[in-house]
Amino acid sequence: MSLLRSLLPYFRRHRLALALGLVCAVLGNVFQLAGPQFLRRGVDAIDAGHPLGEIAWLAGGLLAAAVLTGAVRYAMRLLLNGTSRKVEYDLRNDLFAHLEGLEPAFYQRTPTGDLMALSTNDLAAVRMVAGPAIMYATETVTRIAMAVPLMAGIDTRLTLFALVPLLTVPALIIGLGPVIERRFAAVQEHFGVLTTAAHENLSGVRVVRAYRQEGVQTARFLELSREYVRRNMQLARAFGALFPLVTLVGGLGSAVTLWIGGQAVIGGAITLGDYVAFATYLVLMIWPMIGLGWVVNLFQRGAASMARIRRVLEERAAIADPERPLHLGAARGARGVELRGVWFRYPSVREGAARRGWALQDVSFTAPAGSWVAVVGATGAGKTTLVELIPRLADPERGAVLVDGLDVRELPLAELRGAIGFVPQDTFLFSRTIGENIGLGELGPEAVEAAARVAQLHETVTAFPAGYDTMLGERGVNLSGGQKQRAAIARALARNPAIVILDDALSAVDTETEAAILKELKPALSGRTAIVVSHRVTAVREADLIVVLENGSIVETGRHDALIERRGRYWELLRRQLLEESLETA
Repeated sequence: MSLLRSLLPYFRRHRLALALGLVCAVLGNVFQLAGPQFLRRGVDAIDAGHPLGEIAWLAGGLLAAAVLTGAVRYAMRLLLNGTSRKVEYDLRNDLFAHLEGLEPAFYQRTPTGDLMALSTNDLAAVRMVAGPAIMYATETVTRIAMAVPLMAGIDTRLTLFALVPLLTVPALIIGLGPVIERRFAAVQEHFGVLTTAAHENLSGVRVVRAYRQEGVQTARFLELSREYVRRNMQLARAFGALFPLVTLVGGLGSAVTLWIGGQAVIGGAITLGDYVAFATYLVLMIWPMIGLGWVVNLFQRGAASMARIRRVLEERAAIADPERPLHLGAARGARGVELRGVWFRYPSVREGAARRGWALQDVSFTAPAGSWVAVVGATGAGKTTLVELIPRLADPERGAVLVDGLDVRELPLAELRGAIGFVPQDTFLFSRTIGENIGLGELGPEAVEAAARVAQLHETVTAFPAGYDTMLGERGVNLSGGQKQRAAIARALARNPAIVILDDALSAVDTETEAAILKELKPALSGRTAIVVSHRVTAVREADLIVVLENGSIVETGRHDALIERRGRYWELLRRQLLEESLETA
């Protein structure tokens, strides 16, 4: 029932087709159960030697009942199975839209394989409930409700004896149903693990080959596959026992009918036509009883899958639009960015009170409108964490991040992020054309080309045979690391944002190239507030303000020359990097 309640909002969208399908299911049983009545009268007419004309009319009635049964059942399948496909379509879209709205922290704790399993196997299991399970359940219930009175009308005593074996079917279902649900949930859970392993190995195939891990990873995948087979076999044993047991029960009912019904015919209590009709009704009831086991299995599988889907749908985004939002107005971020007393730590360490758990500690600085602010520091200093707070990829635990003087938590997400061009450290390109990756399907060729020129990518793209229509492989595999990063920069600049954030966006190129690209970018960034993260101090000498982070705290701020004169942490970083570069050159 919990499963059906979860599906009610989706059924309401297609209630007319669902209602017509259920009516067809009932009518199908009405016409099918009318057939044995024509058969009953026909057998008695033959036995009594009635004219062939009367028998022909009865045969015609039997044929009409069969035709009508087939017609309404075709309509039933079309309507109910079609509805289940639409429910699956709606549920899949809702699930995807919900996943798109969840913050990065959710994906850090949820394996991609689990989400892929939800979008394939689990949704398919729910669809089977929304269509075939409901269809066969309706058929079974209405057929039993109609057939039992018709059988009792022929012979009440024979009906009671014939149905006694069938009464054990509910007990079998109650006993095996929960076992099937638990084992199916275990299968689905492990399918997510198996999918995650496959996804990781295919995505990281270069690492696997570079470290000669093919054998190790193949052995690990083989072990996961064995466990998946083992869990499926456990499910098959539970589900496989259900059908033979229900079939056995149906066979016992037929044996009782033959023995007691045969005696009743010989004794004259019922006619031969009555017995044939009764036996036909019993046969028509055996399949629903067998199908009932299949229906229960579908419901158990669907319940397990819907529970997994519902757990994701019930995830509430920690970062969402405010109830009473403020708006940036015409400036749209052009008045600068400010961090005011910001403290941040990741959820995994929030339970501990130790100072070392903070990724950022009391961070404050201002990036005036139109300025270029560089954030530098050693690996793990908190640079990426800092810039992710500005577009609200995460929220500070204390303090505030302001854009145009407004707390970003008071702004609509779409409006805030629309004012920011963000290039993350981990460059991601879609399996689409270069032009579509830069414009994301929203901008025309002129805007795409202009952004590519600024990002120093245009000449590279025009050298490809298909130019901006060059199709990229998965994650842009047919581009070099530097080309991918420049494509990501072009994507960020294409929408003419007032704020541009580059999070170590040129780490895949050498120091001289990075400095050259940033120098060429500076005219394009004119009038914009630019916050550039770089682990290379030598690349950000021209910045209007340099913020030096260490262990999540700001230890120095100022321009390049002033920081060099101070001979503090910035000077140490610069000296070390110059030494490393000279050693590499040597």
